[in-house]
Amino acid sequence: MTDIIDKAAMALSGGLLVLGVVVMGLIETLAGKPFGAAPITNDAGEIVATPMIDPTIRTGLVLAGIAVLGIYAAYKLATPVPEETAASREVTAD
Repeated sequence: MTDIIDKAAMALSGGLLVLGVVVMGLIETLAGKPFGAAPITNDAGEIVATPMIDPTIRTGLVLAGIAVLGIYAAYKLATPVPEETAASREVTAD
């Protein structure tokens, strides 16, 4: 059961981080200017270009990935460590 939770937590948090940073960054790069997170304004203060994907969405995905890692860490701290079995404690004589 623990192995499934470990893999699910790693896959979910890693997927959210990769989606928020790499995939959406690549989409923004391919979509063209502006490459920055803030909208571009002219001298009058009017917004002339905005990023394709709202920076709030990207930030939310990355923070969700970090939150999953935090929840997983809290889970690992709360669960007791299984004791070693007698078979793994065997020591060979010199």
